[in-house]
Amino acid sequence: MYAGGEVQARTHGSPQRLFLNLGTKMKIVTTAQMRAIEQASEKDGVSTDVLMENAGLAVAQAARDLAGAAGVRVMVLVGPGNNGADGLVAARHLRRWGAEVVCFVVGGRPDPDPKMALALEYGVRVIDVTSPSGLEHLLSRSALVIDAVLGTGRARPLEGPVKQTMQCLARARSASSPPKLLALDLPTGLNADTGEVDPLGVPCDVTFALGYPKVGLLNFPGTEHAGELRVLDIGVPPGLKEETDIQLELLERRWVAEHLPKRPLDSHKGTFGHVLVVAGSRNYVGAAYLVSQASVRAGAGLTTLATPESVYPIAATKSTEPIHLPLLDDGEGRVAAEAAQRLHEEPRRYTNMVVGCGMGLSEGTVKFVEDLLFNDVDSRASDLSGLPALIDADGLNNLARIEDWPERRRGPMTLTPHPGEMATLTGLSAAEIQADRVAVAREYAARWNVTLVLKGANTVIGQPNGMVGVASFANPGMATGGTGDVLSGIIGGLMAQGLPPAVAASCGVYVHGEAGRGIVSRLGNTGIAASDLLPEIPAALRRLREG
Repeated sequence: MYAGGEVQARTHGSPQRLFLNLGTKMKIVTTAQMRAIEQASEKDGVSTDVLMENAGLAVAQAARDLAGAAGVRVMVLVGPGNNGADGLVAARHLRRWGAEVVCFVVGGRPDPDPKMALALEYGVRVIDVTSPSGLEHLLSRSALVIDAVLGTGRARPLEGPVKQTMQCLARARSASSPPKLLALDLPTGLNADTGEVDPLGVPCDVTFALGYPKVGLLNFPGTEHAGELRVLDIGVPPGLKEETDIQLELLERRWVAEHLPKRPLDSHKGTFGHVLVVAGSRNYVGAAYLVSQASVRAGAGLTTLATPESVYPIAATKSTEPIHLPLLDDGEGRVAAEAAQRLHEEPRRYTNMVVGCGMGLSEGTVKFVEDLLFNDVDSRASDLSGLPALIDADGLNNLARIEDWPERRRGPMTLTPHPGEMATLTGLSAAEIQADRVAVAREYAARWNVTLVLKGANTVIGQPNGMVGVASFANPGMATGGTGDVLSGIIGGLMAQGLPPAVAASCGVYVHGEAGRGIVSRLGNTGIAASDLLPEIPAALRRLREG
């Protein structure tokens, strides 16, 4: 159940964050995959008992770091299975370090029970009863409670002593001075595979996922219920096929830092690429500003902002760093269909394109997008249709109206829809998309042969080869218009600097989340404007590069 590194995520009152001290991406596992990894570990010479001892020690160390040990009153709620055994190991170590530890056994333990015997030998007090009478008093006296009742092996509704125990725990947690609650691997009542939470489940302050984050911890409502998430290394042998074959990965900090574009001392603006941003309309001038400025802030050497002629004077006044390229206007403040030819005839050589933010939707814009992305108008054209292109916002709504667009030949494409735009592209409902974001991203990235960034809390990045990454940032402060335009600009800016589309998308999503975290840490999660993110992008990049 256990791999390397430590991850932290917070959801109560601040954005969810995850940090991991590894150079490779961490797998996100289902219950069945976790079981297969454990069995493979046993065959490789690392027994389940060794993993259990490692897990209990890792949890005890992390709990001690959070709340101390010597003299601290700790209650461990111990279930009947391996989760309870891990809890008994943690209790033993905490007692060894001077904590006053009581284990409340919820449901029967096996007989003999070596983990229980060792806990008793070290002086852990064990209460083994079928009814939780007196539990509330003990909980009220505890500074720290470790929930080790049910782990990945139980998805049924809570009932019997477990139900009564959770009711007592809920009352203790609602008191004026509640104990800190830590969950071992999973909070009791949280489904490891779906993220569904039993109505009697009690939200935790911290969840210590053992080895790998479970899928349910990254799906809502499980994400919020789990509180702060830490993934603990407990010694699974590296390189097991049962692990490496998994196609769902956690996007983590060290990996992003290692893949950010290098900035050599002898570089110049041409070193870092030239992004063509096609964005904006009369009603959405701000989108053009946000996406072009985000490209600049992400480190692109040059950014050209192409906007309708009626929008150009406003955009040029607002955004001074980009090169401005006025495009033929359709008379209603949108780009005209014929403007695509002007772009194909441009003498400048671009590295990549970002298309669609604030563009608007009409028959003319549909034709413009089609000609820009799929048709070179003459043999001397700049071959824009061969460039890596990111399509966002109204660009996606226009794309959805182009017949058979996935079969049309062109260069690499990255799509960055929110659930509503994804519904327009696929014909699915937003509810169907949200019900299984990973499966939807995987299916359509492969079907369309694109890099697909499905935005929202815990953004999902799908690749054509079936790999899916999850960037675990859940930040209500970012729920405001224009933050998606900033994300598109960041990814476009990173792509200009030479990152392949999937890497640029993964790094861009993480940088965007890190910038949002930085803003929320200073301003709180209400009233943030998308433009607040722009100066935070270089700071986020610096934090990532400096570790």
